[in-house]
Amino acid sequence: MTQNLPTPAAPLKIGTRGSPLALAQAYETRQRLSRAFDLPETAFEVVVIKTTGDKIQDRPLKDIGGKGLFTKEIEEDMLSGAIDIAVHSMKDMPVDQPEGLILDIYLPREDVRDAFVSAKFKRLADLPQGAVVGTSSLRRRAQLLNFRPDLQVVEFRGNVQTRLKKLDDGVADATFLAMAGLNRLGRADVAGSAVEVDEMLPAVAQGAIGIERRLDDSRVAEMLAAIHDVETGQRLAAERAFLAALDGSCETPIGGLAVLQSGSVFLRGEILRPDGSESLKEQGSAAIKDAAELGREIAARLRARAGDGFFDWT
Repeated sequence: MTQNLPTPAAPLKIGTRGSPLALAQAYETRQRLSRAFDLPETAFEVVVIKTTGDKIQDRPLKDIGGKGLFTKEIEEDMLSGAIDIAVHSMKDMPVDQPEGLILDIYLPREDVRDAFVSAKFKRLADLPQGAVVGTSSLRRRAQLLNFRPDLQVVEFRGNVQTRLKKLDDGVADATFLAMAGLNRLGRADVAGSAVEVDEMLPAVAQGAIGIERRLDDSRVAEMLAAIHDVETGQRLAAERAFLAALDGSCETPIGGLAVLQSGSVFLRGEILRPDGSESLKEQGSAAIKDAAELGREIAARLRARAGDGFFDWT
């Protein structure tokens, strides 16, 4: 049993963004820790931190700095000791963490699929010629334009509630959210349908929650080990290595998904030109212990096929 467990008088501080989904993920983390150590939830304090990405909602992420805008302030507070751990949606996380921090604990993964959301249509296939789709994801934009170049795609940022209001206001005919987020919010009913991964390969690590900590905090490391989901970690080892080898960011349309099959890991990867004019896919399998190497191998194959300038905007 871990020594020096947190108490209501000296709670473990859990940093998070303030959106309803981010809070739901922080509360799930608190609940799992509470149950693992038979502690009251008051032994864990959820601390809301507003990030640059939350403050700036009127511009695409690629124009203001990418994924790190959702983590910078949170990580600064962790390094300063203002919080002890941070809870993140893994699909939003850069592949590298600041010096002194580590991200190696994952909760059980949720549904990895994208959700098709519309007040007018039930499925992606139902969209008429020239329909307007809102998304802030370059991956989704490129995938949509790759197989439906007739669609109009507009910028669509904000949390779940903001995006649903934009649909109600007629800004777009449809949008996409992560099924995992809707499930965690108890709003699966929002989805007209789930888009199967054969149709739209999800973002790397979609559906996974990660917990970041200070590298030298052995007490917290021991506590978090009690709630780590090994299978999610094995899958993300392949996916995150794949992303890292491609230098993935908010400016690179990339999809990737690993699954475990009879002691092996099977990885599918996709890269697309930002305008959707070309999609390249590769897949492969390896022993689970070689998951990260598999990710790098699939990335190398795609890089070789793509050549220079594949991700350039035209």
